[in-house]
Amino acid sequence: DAFLVFSQAIPSQSLGFVDSQASTLDITVAGRHLTIHQSRGLLTSNRKEGTTGAVVWKVTPLFAEWVASPNFLFEAGYLTCSSIALELGAGVSGVVALSLAPKVARYIATDQDYSMKLLRQNIAENLQSISIQTSKKSKGKSKRPTDPNDPPSSNIETLELDWELDSVSSLPSFLGQSGDSDDGHEGVDVVIACDCIYNDALIEPLNNTCAQICRLNSAKQQQKPTICLVAQQIRAPDVFESWLTSFHRLFHVWKIPDELLTPPLRENSGFVVHLGHLR
Repeated sequence: DAFLVFSQAIPSQSLGFVDSQASTLDITVAGRHLTIHQSRGLLTSNRKEGTTGAVVWKVTPLFAEWVASPNFLFEAGYLTCSSIALELGAGVSGVVALSLAPKVARYIATDQDYSMKLLRQNIAENLQSISIQTSKKSKGKSKRPTDPNDPPSSNIETLELDWELDSVSSLPSFLGQSGDSDDGHEGVDVVIACDCIYNDALIEPLNNTCAQICRLNSAKQQQKPTICLVAQQIRAPDVFESWLTSFHRLFHVWKIPDELLTPPLRENSGFVVHLGHLR
């Protein structure tokens, strides 16, 4: 798969920023106009824990457009109006959250603490661009304590999660779930990682976190397994191959074929999307 991916005619995308110089970006995704604040200062800071989530990357709105559109995940029942989606490495933009949240019951955007303030601001300021029937979707659900920092009147929630330091053991409590859940849910339905693979040192923590979250879904056999969607820009072949080798040890993996993707994500675009479910 790595050989085939890098046999494509890969357009030059530079590092892959949409526009790292802009303090705000105006973009339209899934028919919704969004104004996204970025942090140029954070991007260029010397913060050793990472700064890449401070701006919007090119694959993010393209992936958001596809995943929120009618696609095979909805047709097969992996995404429904009762689904719970969790995003790793959401960054400051909230673009995927704002696009997919209207189609699911709950969306949890996670990242390190440095992203949280601007992520919550972007979600809150763009809520008028999306339509979420929160009361209907939350009816009958177990309640959890509300984070006062979360955007109001939304099914989008935020959670600090560092792949290298944090455990996902508290996630069921955050979700308001227990082992004897009677609403058909244990864990989450879909895990999303959008352009999180650029550093060898983060590959194992990212993949292990994906696997830990997927293992929370231990409910009845007839329930579909948690799936993991990984979208990325094609950059260094050695990093990509290291990620794929590691991911394949934990997951059954498929590269989503062109006929199931929107044109901007297809072969020769410079982007690729993989789907995995736990071995």
